[in-house]
Amino acid sequence: MIVEVFSIELPVGEKLTIQKNRMTGKEPSAKRLAVVSGIHGDEFEGQYVCYEIARRITKEEGQLIGTVDLYPALNPLGLDFAEHKIPKLGIDLNRMFPGNEKGTAMDRVAAAVVNDIAGADMCLDVHAGDIFVKELPQVRVGEEFAEKLLPYARLLNTDMVWTNAAVTVHESTLSHSLNMLGVPTMVLEMGVGTRIDRKYGNQVVEGIFHLMKELGMWQGQVGSIQYPAISTDGEVDFIRAKETGVFLPAIAHNHYVQKGDKVGEIISPLEGRVLEDIRVAKSGLVFTLREFPFVRAGSLLARILTGIGEE
Repeated sequence: MIVEVFSIELPVGEKLTIQKNRMTGKEPSAKRLAVVSGIHGDEFEGQYVCYEIARRITKEEGQLIGTVDLYPALNPLGLDFAEHKIPKLGIDLNRMFPGNEKGTAMDRVAAAVVNDIAGADMCLDVHAGDIFVKELPQVRVGEEFAEKLLPYARLLNTDMVWTNAAVTVHESTLSHSLNMLGVPTMVLEMGVGTRIDRKYGNQVVEGIFHLMKELGMWQGQVGSIQYPAISTDGEVDFIRAKETGVFLPAIAHNHYVQKGDKVGEIISPLEGRVLEDIRVAKSGLVFTLREFPFVRAGSLLARILTGIGEE
């Protein structure tokens, strides 16, 4: 059932509308799972995740217990233009939560979303990497909520769980606001901005159905899952460019690298020479890798989860 969560008239004679798909099974008043996406308009991975969840529940009608609410487009204006922030305003919606019912239009959007999700038994906020880097499927949780959330995060079929991704779980984000209200909320991140990786999406959706099984919300069959590396078992090493030029990676995404392995090089097309030869300082799993070739000094090239040992 399509439900209008919030709508407001815009100055240009159009209407901004936030909708959700409420899918109810047996015992609709039992547990409720909210799956949210589209906070950032250049992240489309969650669109596929919401589609696939809805498709599977519809196909296996009768296997759902409770309610699943799907919110695929919290920033519809951004999605229209594939812009990370709210177009024209330049505001990051994920820095406006929990919102204000008497504030600006976007404050009211944030407040309406929080109020609508409040009371859910679990919330998953699905994001993608930006247009510059590709992310392995991962769960991100704030350290203050990690003890409570880790048992659930392990079920989501991701490659890793990052328990100190401060930017993603900042206090003004949807995930932090909902956790503070008592709704256990995890951020799922995967892929690269403006694209959809169906393999990653299917991987995460399988994990979501495992989570639903654990919550007693799903009676259907589920496939096998993998268990993630946990960042608390090691630490995250950030590799950044020291020169401005074109980055040519020498390692593959989702691979274990040894100390001293070559990450890549930054070249000067004009001069025909290598400006920087980049090597890893510690062994670990490459879970973030630069996709966009042009870099400036300080640009993120890779993130490596170190200290976990090779499987």
